[in-house]
Amino acid sequence: MEDFSKWRIGVIGFGEVGKTFAKGWRDQVNPHSGMKVWDLKLSADFDNAKAHQEELAKAKDMGVLSANNCAALVDGVNLIVSCVTASNTLAVAKEVSQTIKPGQFFIDLNSASPGTKQACAALIDAKGAFYVEAGVMTSVPPYGIKVPMLLGGVKAEFLAGVIQSYGGDAKAVSEKLGVASAIKMCRSIMIKGLEALVIESYTTARHYGVEQAMLATLAETMPGIDWVEQGAYLFSRVVQHGKRRAEEMRESAVTVAETGASPFMAQAIAEKQDWISQLAMQGVFSGIDGQSAWQAYADALISHLDKPLK
Repeated sequence: MEDFSKWRIGVIGFGEVGKTFAKGWRDQVNPHSGMKVWDLKLSADFDNAKAHQEELAKAKDMGVLSANNCAALVDGVNLIVSCVTASNTLAVAKEVSQTIKPGQFFIDLNSASPGTKQACAALIDAKGAFYVEAGVMTSVPPYGIKVPMLLGGVKAEFLAGVIQSYGGDAKAVSEKLGVASAIKMCRSIMIKGLEALVIESYTTARHYGVEQAMLATLAETMPGIDWVEQGAYLFSRVVQHGKRRAEEMRESAVTVAETGASPFMAQAIAEKQDWISQLAMQGVFSGIDGQSAWQAYADALISHLDKPLK
């Protein structure tokens, strides 16, 4: 049986998810081979020198090697892990396909539609490499490398075993590409939709001073959910990661459209997530953190909306 601890791994995308997997898998592979990471911010020609140096320092502190470009990341690794935003899914696959070699593995963790994943697979498979799609089924931070993942593709079963050997929770669901992504994206419509609904419902109830009565009726109708605690959590996730969630929902809309239906709800959810993200970048929720009550987020939003238009 192959010793996967001797594999070399390259992670594309050095955001929250990329850092989690790079750090979590760093000690699972041969320390002499190293864990490589690449992100646009790690490239020598990145246009923000301060951000470039900060990311280089983070990689060094984490004990991982930083590649100067995508080709350098791909060179010599057994497994390439794509952890970028949904809108960059296909672009990364195109870039990797320029230098990937036969026998290398490419696992796509990004939240993209089945059609997008199939297009990525065509690029990678054409070079004799192995493309595997992954549907990451919940938020990464609480689980780290143990986050549940569903894999798809002809090498899904094999790669699930590799990830399990690194302490991960991966399950192959189909050799057919698109199945794992379809499960993920359909779930996203529900979860991200609930986030958008909570923000709109709770903030409106807070505005009219009827939040206690509204929450009481929710608890009566769905007693298995702590609506106060969940409200705070859902608000915080959108404020922190609304931009990424909006991109994911646009891919969810593509997933719906690929069936021939109009993605009215998915598009609306994307707009809501994006709107909250923009307000967060403007500082509307400044000083409110993940431990704050949902009322703090709603009050900040109400206060912003009450300001006269300029």
